[in-house]
Amino acid sequence: MNAEELLRKGLREIHVSCSEDQVQAFMTHLRELKKWNRVHNLTALKTDSDIIIRHFLDSLLYLKALPEKKIRLADAGTGAGFPGIPIKIARPGTHVALIEPARKKAAFLRHVIRMLHMGDIIVLADRLEHLGKEHARRYHVIVTRAVFSLRDFLETACPYVVEGGRIIAGKGPNVFDELKTLEADTHLGNSVKEVRRLRLPFGQGERNLVVMECGRMPPATAHFERCRH
Repeated sequence: MNAEELLRKGLREIHVSCSEDQVQAFMTHLRELKKWNRVHNLTALKTDSDIIIRHFLDSLLYLKALPEKKIRLADAGTGAGFPGIPIKIARPGTHVALIEPARKKAAFLRHVIRMLHMGDIIVLADRLEHLGKEHARRYHVIVTRAVFSLRDFLETACPYVVEGGRIIAGKGPNVFDELKTLEADTHLGNSVKEVRRLRLPFGQGERNLVVMECGRMPPATAHFERCRH
Protein backbone atom coordinates (compact mmCIF):
# COMPACT_ATOMS: atom_id res chain seq x y z
CA MET A 1 0.00 0.00 0.00
CA ASN A 2 1.52 3.33 -1.01
CA ALA A 3 1.26 6.55 1.02
CA GLU A 4 -1.82 7.88 -0.75
CA GLU A 5 -3.68 4.58 -0.44
CA LEU A 6 -2.78 4.40 3.25
CA LEU A 7 -4.10 7.92 3.84
CA ARG A 8 -7.36 7.21 2.01
CA LYS A 9 -7.90 3.99 3.95
CA GLY A 10 -7.15 5.75 7.24
CA LEU A 11 -9.57 8.55 6.41
CA ARG A 12 -12.31 5.98 5.86
CA GLU A 13 -11.53 4.32 9.21
CA ILE A 14 -11.86 7.58 11.14
CA HIS A 15 -14.86 8.70 9.06
CA VAL A 16 -13.32 11.89 7.69
CA SER A 17 -14.20 12.83 4.14
CA CYS A 18 -11.58 14.61 1.99
CA SER A 19 -11.71 15.74 -1.61
CA GLU A 20 -9.04 14.83 -4.15
CA ASP A 21 -7.46 18.27 -3.70
CA GLN A 22 -7.34 17.78 0.05
CA VAL A 23 -5.70 14.36 -0.31
CA GLN A 24 -3.07 15.89 -2.58
CA ALA A 25 -2.48 18.66 -0.03
CA PHE A 26 -1.63 15.98 2.53
CA MET A 27 0.73 14.38 0.05
CA THR A 28 2.48 17.72 -0.48
CA HIS A 29 2.83 18.19 3.28
CA LEU A 30 4.25 14.67 3.54
CA ARG A 31 6.75 15.24 0.75
CA GLU A 32 7.97 18.58 2.09
CA LEU A 33 8.18 17.29 5.67
CA LYS A 34 10.37 14.38 4.62
CA LYS A 35 12.57 16.69 2.53
CA TRP A 36 13.10 19.21 5.34
CA ASN A 37 13.41 16.47 7.95
CA ARG A 38 16.57 15.14 6.32
CA VAL A 39 18.29 18.44 7.12
CA HIS A 40 16.47 19.96 10.08
CA ASN A 41 15.12 16.96 12.04
CA LEU A 42 11.63 18.42 12.46
CA THR A 43 10.07 15.17 13.67
CA ALA A 44 11.29 11.83 14.99
CA LEU A 45 8.86 10.05 12.66
CA LYS A 46 10.54 9.23 9.35
CA THR A 47 8.44 6.72 7.39
CA ASP A 48 5.37 7.48 5.28
CA SER A 49 3.19 5.22 7.39
CA ASP A 50 4.29 6.73 10.71
CA ILE A 51 3.79 10.29 9.48
CA ILE A 52 0.40 9.53 7.94
CA ILE A 53 -0.96 7.60 10.94
CA ARG A 54 0.69 9.34 13.90
CA HIS A 55 0.71 12.87 12.51
CA PHE A 56 -1.97 13.31 9.82
CA LEU A 57 -4.68 10.93 11.01
CA ASP A 58 -4.01 11.57 14.68
CA SER A 59 -4.40 15.30 14.02
CA LEU A 60 -7.70 14.75 12.22
CA LEU A 61 -9.15 13.06 15.31
CA TYR A 62 -9.35 16.57 16.82
CA LEU A 63 -12.16 17.28 14.36
CA LYS A 64 -14.36 15.07 16.54
CA ALA A 65 -14.17 17.63 19.36
CA LEU A 66 -14.39 20.85 17.33
CA PRO A 67 -17.56 22.89 16.78
CA GLU A 68 -19.06 22.59 13.30
CA LYS A 69 -19.25 26.36 12.84
CA LYS A 70 -16.48 28.54 11.42
CA ILE A 71 -13.96 29.25 14.19
CA ARG A 72 -10.64 30.87 15.00
CA LEU A 73 -8.32 28.11 16.17
CA ALA A 74 -4.80 28.24 17.60
CA ASP A 75 -2.42 25.29 17.75
CA ALA A 76 0.02 25.65 20.64
CA GLY A 77 3.43 24.05 20.15
CA THR A 78 2.52 22.88 16.67
CA GLY A 79 6.01 21.65 15.73
CA ALA A 80 5.86 20.63 12.07
CA GLY A 81 2.18 21.62 11.89
CA PHE A 82 0.24 19.14 13.99
CA PRO A 83 -2.66 19.16 14.48
CA GLY A 84 -3.13 22.62 12.94
CA ILE A 85 -2.29 22.01 9.27
CA PRO A 86 -4.34 18.79 8.89
CA ILE A 87 -7.28 20.57 10.55
CA LYS A 88 -6.87 23.47 8.11
CA ILE A 89 -6.69 21.10 5.11
CA ALA A 90 -9.83 19.25 6.21
CA ARG A 91 -11.71 22.42 7.21
CA PRO A 92 -10.37 25.19 4.97
CA GLY A 93 -12.81 27.75 6.36
CA THR A 94 -11.13 27.66 9.77
CA HIS A 95 -8.83 30.53 10.69
CA VAL A 96 -5.68 28.90 12.10
CA ALA A 97 -2.77 30.32 14.09
CA LEU A 98 0.23 27.98 14.33
CA ILE A 99 2.23 28.77 17.48
CA GLU A 100 5.81 27.49 17.32
CA PRO A 101 8.86 29.16 18.91
CA ALA A 102 11.54 27.02 17.17
CA ARG A 103 12.93 29.06 14.27
CA LYS A 104 13.51 26.18 11.83
CA LYS A 105 10.07 24.72 12.46
CA ALA A 106 8.42 28.12 12.02
CA ALA A 107 10.29 28.52 8.69
CA PHE A 108 9.03 25.10 7.59
CA LEU A 109 5.46 26.01 8.49
CA ARG A 110 5.62 29.18 6.38
CA HIS A 111 7.06 27.14 3.51
CA VAL A 112 4.23 24.57 3.66
CA ILE A 113 1.61 27.32 3.82
CA ARG A 114 3.08 28.81 0.62
CA MET A 115 3.26 25.41 -1.08
CA LEU A 116 -0.38 24.69 -0.25
CA HIS A 117 -1.54 28.22 -1.20
CA MET A 118 -3.35 28.47 2.13
CA GLY A 119 -5.13 31.65 3.20
CA ASP A 120 -6.35 32.70 6.64
CA ILE A 121 -3.51 30.89 8.43
CA ILE A 122 -0.60 32.50 10.26
CA VAL A 123 2.59 31.39 12.01
CA LEU A 124 3.36 32.93 15.40
CA ALA A 125 7.02 32.24 16.14
CA ASP A 126 6.73 32.50 19.90
CA ARG A 127 5.71 30.60 22.99
CA LEU A 128 2.01 30.50 23.84
CA GLU A 129 2.45 32.40 27.10
CA HIS A 130 4.32 35.20 25.33
CA LEU A 131 1.75 36.09 22.66
CA GLY A 132 0.65 39.27 24.40
CA LYS A 133 -2.52 41.28 24.84
CA GLU A 134 -3.28 41.55 21.12
CA HIS A 135 -4.26 37.87 21.20
CA ALA A 136 -6.32 38.08 24.40
CA ARG A 137 -9.76 36.43 24.08
CA ARG A 138 -9.18 35.95 20.35
CA TYR A 139 -9.59 32.21 19.72
CA HIS A 140 -12.67 30.03 19.94
CA VAL A 141 -10.51 26.92 20.42
CA ILE A 142 -6.87 26.30 21.31
CA VAL A 143 -5.57 22.77 20.67
CA THR A 144 -2.28 21.13 21.50
CA ARG A 145 -0.35 17.90 21.09
CA ALA A 146 2.62 19.41 22.89
CA VAL A 147 3.79 18.14 26.28
CA PHE A 148 1.80 20.51 28.48
CA SER A 149 0.36 19.28 31.75
CA LEU A 150 -3.38 19.87 31.82
CA ARG A 151 -2.90 22.40 34.62
CA ASP A 152 -0.23 24.34 32.72
CA PHE A 153 -2.29 24.28 29.52
CA LEU A 154 -5.34 25.66 31.31
CA GLU A 155 -3.40 28.44 32.98
CA THR A 156 -1.43 29.36 29.86
CA ALA A 157 -4.07 29.03 27.13
CA CYS A 158 -7.22 30.36 28.77
CA PRO A 159 -6.30 34.07 28.56
CA TYR A 160 -6.44 33.73 24.76
CA VAL A 161 -9.83 31.96 24.55
CA VAL A 162 -13.14 33.77 23.96
CA GLU A 163 -15.84 33.54 26.59
CA GLY A 164 -17.54 30.18 26.14
CA GLY A 165 -14.62 28.79 24.13
CA ARG A 166 -12.64 25.66 24.83
CA ILE A 167 -9.17 24.22 24.89
CA ILE A 168 -8.38 20.67 23.79
CA ALA A 169 -5.32 18.67 24.82
CA GLY A 170 -4.35 15.37 23.22
CA LYS A 171 -3.16 12.82 25.76
CA GLY A 172 -2.12 9.17 25.90
CA PRO A 173 -3.49 6.35 28.05
CA ASN A 174 -2.06 7.74 31.33
CA VAL A 175 -4.25 10.85 31.21
CA PHE A 176 -6.69 9.55 33.81
CA ASP A 177 -4.07 9.73 36.58
CA GLU A 178 -3.50 13.37 35.65
CA LEU A 179 -7.24 14.01 35.59
CA LYS A 180 -7.63 12.72 39.14
CA THR A 181 -5.04 15.21 40.34
CA LEU A 182 -6.73 18.05 38.46
CA GLU A 183 -10.19 17.16 39.74
CA ALA A 184 -8.92 17.40 43.32
CA ASP A 185 -8.11 21.09 42.74
CA THR A 186 -11.12 23.16 43.84
CA HIS A 187 -10.12 25.97 41.46
CA LEU A 188 -9.57 23.91 38.29
CA GLY A 189 -11.51 20.70 38.91
CA ASN A 190 -14.66 21.82 37.07
CA SER A 191 -12.77 22.87 33.93
CA VAL A 192 -12.80 19.42 32.30
CA LYS A 193 -16.00 18.98 30.31
CA GLU A 194 -15.36 15.67 28.56
CA VAL A 195 -12.69 13.19 27.55
CA ARG A 196 -13.11 11.70 24.10
CA ARG A 197 -11.44 8.30 23.85
CA LEU A 198 -10.61 7.73 20.19
CA ARG A 199 -8.62 5.05 18.40
CA LEU A 200 -6.02 5.59 15.75
CA PRO A 201 -6.60 3.53 12.60
CA PHE A 202 -4.77 0.28 11.88
CA GLY A 203 -4.62 -0.60 15.60
CA GLN A 204 -1.98 2.04 16.30
CA GLY A 205 -3.15 3.04 19.79
CA GLU A 206 -5.54 5.57 21.23
CA ARG A 207 -5.83 9.32 21.59
CA ASN A 208 -7.65 10.88 24.53
CA LEU A 209 -8.91 14.38 23.76
CA VAL A 210 -9.42 16.32 26.98
CA VAL A 211 -11.92 19.12 26.33
CA MET A 212 -11.76 21.94 28.87
CA GLU A 213 -13.46 25.27 29.45
CA CYS A 214 -11.98 28.32 31.12
CA GLY A 215 -14.97 29.72 32.99
CA ARG A 216 -13.40 29.76 36.46
CA MET A 217 -9.97 31.01 35.44
CA PRO A 218 -8.64 34.41 36.62
CA PRO A 219 -9.26 37.39 34.29
CA ALA A 220 -6.98 37.62 31.26
CA THR A 221 -5.49 40.87 32.54
CA ALA A 222 -4.01 39.02 35.52
CA HIS A 223 -2.12 36.70 33.17
CA PHE A 224 -0.58 39.55 31.18
CA GLU A 225 0.40 41.41 34.36
CA ARG A 226 2.30 38.30 35.55
CA CYS A 227 4.03 37.89 32.19
CA ARG A 228 5.42 41.42 32.35
CA HIS A 229 7.41 40.67 35.49
